[in-house]
Parts: sequence; C-alpha cells; structure tokens
Amino acid sequence: MASFQNGPFIVTGASGQLGRQVIDQLIEAGAGPIIAVTRNADKLAEFRDKGVDVRQGDFNAPETLGPAIAGGKRILIISTDDLEPGKRLAAHSNAITAAREAGIDHIVYTSLASPVPESPITFSKDHQNTEKLIEQSGASYTILRNNLYTDLLLMSGPQAIDMGQLFAAAGDGRASYVTRADCARAAAAALMNATDREVLDITGPESTGQADIAALLSDIAGKDIPYVPMPAEDMVQAMIANGLPEFMARVFVSFDQAIAEGYLDVASDDLKTLTGKSGQSVTDFLTENRAVLLRAPQ
Repeated sequence: MASFQNGPFIVTGASGQLGRQVIDQLIEAGAGPIIAVTRNADKLAEFRDKGVDVRQGDFNAPETLGPAIAGGKRILIISTDDLEPGKRLAAHSNAITAAREAGIDHIVYTSLASPVPESPITFSKDHQNTEKLIEQSGASYTILRNNLYTDLLLMSGPQAIDMGQLFAAAGDGRASYVTRADCARAAAAALMNATDREVLDITGPESTGQADIAALLSDIAGKDIPYVPMPAEDMVQAMIANGLPEFMARVFVSFDQAIAEGYLDVASDDLKTLTGKSGQSVTDFLTENRAVLLRAPQ
C-alpha cells in the first residue's frame, strides 16, 4: 500500500458525480478509512459493500454534520450546487464550522477559477468568501480552483451539431476546460497527500475558444458548424424563449461572459504537479465522446 497522510478521509457530497469518482480514486489507491457523507445514504449502498463508512449529513442541516464527520482527519468539501445567492456560502460555512469543531487536520475545497468580485459568474463571490473562511479555520488546506467542466460540452455539443451552429456569448475569449475525472483525480490526490496551505488552478493543458470547439464539432459531425457569437442579453432571451427560467438563463450566460472577459483563461500545470499527470485536452475528450455528441439532443 502506498504511503498517505493519516485518515480517515471524508468525502462530502459523496453521492454526486464528482464525489463518487473521488471515492473510486481513493479505493483504487488503497487509501482509507473512507467516510462518505451524503444527504441520502441509500444512494451509496455499493460503496458500503466496499468498506466505505457511509453517513448521512446535510450542509443545510448543521446539526447533522458533527456526527457525520466525527473521527475524520482530512475532509473534502465539495461545493454545493445551490444557485440561490448566499445559500451556497451559508452551507459551506456550516461545513467549515463543523470541520473546525471536529479538529479536522486538512480541508480540501472545490472552488472556482478566478473567484473575484469582478467575475460575472453569479456565485463567484460565494466561492471567494468560502475560501476566506477556510483560510481562517486554522487547518491546513488545499483550495482547488476548478475551471469549467469539459463534460458540459456534451450538453451543448449535440445541440450545436443538430442546429448546424454553435451559439455562445463568449466572444473571442478562452477557457481552460478540465474534465470532471481530472478534477476527481486532483481532489483525491490532495485529500491523500497535501499538507500545505495552498491554492491551485485545476485546468486542462490549454485554453480553448468557442471557434476551436466549433471546429472540433465540425470534424466529428462531418459538416461545417460555425461559431456564432451573440450578445449576452440576446443569449439570455433565446434561452428563456426555449423554456429556461430567466434566473437559470442568466447563470448559464454568466459563464460565457466570464470567458469573454478572460476570467477562465488560466491554463496551469498545477494538476500535473499535484497528480503527476496532465489533464485531458478538449480535443481528446470530444473525440473520445464522439458517439455521445452525435446523439440527437434531448
């Protein structure tokens, strides 16, 4: 068995897509004991069969967190997906308070690229303030500023292929897309091995623009799919017209605005330094998922 920092290792948000992959990484590496914290423990029955201690805990119910993380030494706090302003920060604050009271040695947190007040991303400030709370917690920490998931292109890609055009409000900006699997590798590595107080940019190996993505989709589909830049407000209204609530439309378009303004163009070697392996490129990811991209959009 490899040499790790002392566990138990706690993974919160364990029933989500990222949390599950992190646990798989820990099991594969032989790290343990592992405590999986989730709002619905029944969803993780398969991990119980592999020796994982599955516990119920909810960031929005702070009374559940003490028992959920009791006995743990190192914790991964996976950011919640609540988009209501301020609610995400309140949940994270509950988790950090519980970690401090439990005497956790090291906190790993999945943050966001460039979490600054100027970022157009609607919940950027929640990440910025969560980072401050972690820095003030007294524990050592690894803050992982994850860039946009490359996996999201598997949602927009089939639509672009179907329509014959890729619409976005990202202008000529670029993003350092990173796969969810690579983010899971980073989180597991930090949970097992990190000891410093550090902030890392978790990105793919290079930054990619929408025109690049359109060219890749064209190659995969065997037809020309141009990138069509749109003003942000026009993109919002188009999403609303297609049935998306305005609040959600503005959240999604805020990512495009952040790309356009350069906040997500932060390609870094931190992933390779942390894990020993670079992230998967957008080209390789889309090529690998060709069959998914060519399915009719849902």
